[in-house]
Amino acid sequence: MVTRNLYEEDHEDFRRTVAAFFDKEVVPHQERWEEQGIIDRSMWTAAAEAGVIGFSLPEQYGGGGISDYRFEMIRGEESAKRGLASSTGGWGVSDGIVPGYLTGFGSEHLQQRYLPGLAAGELIGAIAMTEPGVGSDLQNVATRAVRDGDDWLISGAKTFITNGQNCDFVIVVARTDPDAPGAKGTSLFIVDDGTPGFTKGRKLAKVGLDAQDTSELSFEDVRVPDSQRLGELDKGFIHLMQNLPYERMGIASGGLAGARAAFEWTAQYVFSRKAYGATIGDLQNTQFELADMEAKIDMLEAFVDRCALALNDGTLTAVDASKAKMLGAELQVEVVTRCLQLHGGYGYMLEYPIGRAFRDSRIQTIYGGTTEVMKHIVGKDIRRRYRQDR
Repeated sequence: MVTRNLYEEDHEDFRRTVAAFFDKEVVPHQERWEEQGIIDRSMWTAAAEAGVIGFSLPEQYGGGGISDYRFEMIRGEESAKRGLASSTGGWGVSDGIVPGYLTGFGSEHLQQRYLPGLAAGELIGAIAMTEPGVGSDLQNVATRAVRDGDDWLISGAKTFITNGQNCDFVIVVARTDPDAPGAKGTSLFIVDDGTPGFTKGRKLAKVGLDAQDTSELSFEDVRVPDSQRLGELDKGFIHLMQNLPYERMGIASGGLAGARAAFEWTAQYVFSRKAYGATIGDLQNTQFELADMEAKIDMLEAFVDRCALALNDGTLTAVDASKAKMLGAELQVEVVTRCLQLHGGYGYMLEYPIGRAFRDSRIQTIYGGTTEVMKHIVGKDIRRRYRQDR
């Protein structure tokens, strides 16, 4: 294999910290958390104390002030090796996506109010974009925010919200100009848990990611002051688009880590599993399967690593992030499926990590924008560049 030169010594030091934390604080509890359908809040504070979350938040608010995306990738890789997507997926929202909106568009008042709690693991955040019947089409958001003096009244419904039960506050996408066409006329608001009219609905039963609480949320004339508005009025969709490359890189790098972990579990398994007088790995078909998967993973790794460095430099485009998300998610699903087949009947058992990965990885091609939406974004860019009559 070509040597990967993405990481430096401080990244590997962080890897050891993350690995030790996972082995002590997450692995022993994962089965219980999956049975109860939610993670203990104490895990968040323990992760903050260990420096496993909060490291990317500004130092003045208690974070580590680290903006290097490679640290996020290491955390994802160590989670994938242990099959912990179900227990650590909520971090991608509360510790990754939500702080980006606060630091990027939040007033000093909002940053002071929420960032210290996020950095300490004492607050859990969520973001409410998706609505019933709308899905990935954020241009047709139906949730409304109506001005009432110095306040706003928010009404609507959201679904598939990560951290929906555990969250202490949620960033809500709402339409503030009902007459504006398409993506125009939406704004972002922060709604605290316990605000009258804000209800946490069903904790949704999912195909996988059982420990990650995913919920329906409803808003019925929820009154919030204008000081809880995040970013510019009627520019919510633009703010979402500015932060989506980060979110999609999380899915892309997670897909790479998940595919690599599944491959390594399977390579170890097939060369220890006896059949027909040898190991399964000695069969030509198995070796062909492994060769094809490893080559594709290596190619994906090269592109994702390049995108990670571009994200660090502030040059990662929404189109390239969409490509990475599409390729990473699709390859993870493909590799996990093929690897489960090579495990035979044991692959279908949840006591084997490949079985849990099969269950938990299926969402990758759906959330953060479906593969079809990613293709639409990339296709529009190609059309713009090559159409002769533009």
